Amino acid sequence: MQGVATCLWFDGQAEEAAAFYVDTFRAAGREASLGPAMRNPAGGPGAEGRILLQTFTLDGHALQGLNGGPDFHFSPATSLSIPCHTQQELDHFWNALLVGGQPSQCGWLTDRFGLSWQVFPRVLPELLMGADRARAARVMQVMMGMTKLDMAALEAA
Repeated sequence: MQGVATCLWFDGQAEEAAAFYVDTFRAAGREASLGPAMRNPAGGPGAEGRILLQTFTLDGHALQGLNGGPDFHFSPATSLSIPCHTQQELDHFWNALLVGGQPSQCGWLTDRFGLSWQVFPRVLPELLMGADRARAARVMQVMMGMTKLDMAALEAA
């Protein structure tokens, strides 16, 4: 492994979560892959042979799923974000990640593993940070009323 990677703490679901995320990204035509897994050695923190750490990449971002146990949990204070080119792509990620999870406001959701995601149109930062501050305010107002983001409604604001 080289560079910085995000480590996600799971309670025994790291391998399942990594496979689900990789499948979800691949189904959208995005680059994603499972990497090597580290298994617990004898005398390790878990059952011998059980996966301790599953490496994977999503859109070129290195991640590690750690089966760390029940001591720590995800919170919305940390999330992964997915900028989407089209409404169809946004719908794919939203629908796939939401199975067994919970929707939130403004394009945020929590998946079935408890991890928070932001699923948004790639154009959204430009709409919110552009020189037309009145338009940015309208976009923000429209977005604040949404759960899953609607690209056409945001661009029309």
